[in-house]
Amino acid sequence: MSSFSVIIPCYHDEARLANLLDQLRNLPLRPAEVVVVDGADNQACRDICHRHSARWLAGEPCRGRQLLAGAALAQGDALWFLHADSRLPPDPITAMRLAIERGAVGGYFRFCFDAPRAWPALLLESAIALRCRFGVPYGDQGLFMTHQAYVAAGGHSPLSLFEEVSLVRGLRRQGRFLALHEPLFVDPRRWHRDGWWRRTWINRNLALAFARGVPPDKLAARYYSKTN
Repeated sequence: MSSFSVIIPCYHDEARLANLLDQLRNLPLRPAEVVVVDGADNQACRDICHRHSARWLAGEPCRGRQLLAGAALAQGDALWFLHADSRLPPDPITAMRLAIERGAVGGYFRFCFDAPRAWPALLLESAIALRCRFGVPYGDQGLFMTHQAYVAAGGHSPLSLFEEVSLVRGLRRQGRFLALHEPLFVDPRRWHRDGWWRRTWINRNLALAFARGVPPDKLAARYYSKTN
């Protein structure tokens, strides 16, 4: 029976973090611990973590480095990485535990847009599922894995963007990395703000640029200028 450590990077997103910590606390099976790595070193974030009995850690404003720092402190047999604006399915830990007990080194949840939805959501969700089958699922899909497999894969890259790419490839070299049927709900606010197709076009162009070898720091500056 795997014990799960949840690791959440946060950067000026306290309201959504509080909501996620409430969800984790109300799961039928709870994680063994929750580690929040705060890239803003914010007292408000620290107070929220204290109220929810989560471990708070100050970190650099770099998602890859935040995730590495959280994983270095985690004590669980398995690691589960979540974005602060995630909405969880009813019993995610049981689903992850069953996958690991059946021999998987880890896996990820099905990408699903949260409400309010629009008609492009269904098409994009199907396209993302196909992309993940042949490519890399990203961090907003709740990546999980055994602690041992995480270390063997080399952990996250210390990057602000695409920090999970080398990790997922390393995990797949070790064994089965499963796509779970259970959804993890992603906040659609950026798609509503920028337009569903324009936001998708921006994300795909960044991924293609990363594959071509454009420096991740340069891509991160472009990404966050579009999302903030």
